[in-house]
Amino acid sequence: MADTVSAGWTPGPPSSAAEIAAAWRRERPGVPTESVEIVTPLWWLGKLFADDRNRVLRDAGIDAATLDLLSVLRRSGPPYALGTRELARRTLVTAGAISQRVARAERDGLVSRAPGPGRRAVQVSLTAAGHALVERSVDAVLGREARLVAGLSEEERTALAGLLDKLFTDVRRRTAPIADG
Repeated sequence: MADTVSAGWTPGPPSSAAEIAAAWRRERPGVPTESVEIVTPLWWLGKLFADDRNRVLRDAGIDAATLDLLSVLRRSGPPYALGTRELARRTLVTAGAISQRVARAERDGLVSRAPGPGRRAVQVSLTAAGHALVERSVDAVLGREARLVAGLSEEERTALAGLLDKLFTDVRRRTAPIADG
């Protein structure tokens, strides 16, 4: 085994999701296993995609949190500026996390801050350096991820995207905190 690992072989999942589900049905009859063949591959794919994206980002000289911030600003269109509250909403992170991300990006010359409309509002804008970095990074990330999903036909990608969106929307609804009252 040590020879195969040192030769560049890396172990994969211990078995397929179908095998895992079957083993649970055998060992624990009656336990609900209908999610195993969906959730398990999603976890495995998530890990593979995250690890690969982190390698691409490292090579591009940017971290995931900074790319997230710069990408939201870039996708907002000219003048590539948003308030911190809107940034937090679009990135699905807390106001505190956005504050830290903005401070770090500002220190690196990637964004600038200015007073926004309202008493405590802050407007965050892409700088020329931030714009150039996000352009390079997005090209690298999206190009790599397009190659990773190229094993599916256009029709399969469209169908999968629709199903994943439907599943995400439903799971998000089911896992949302219940409002008081």
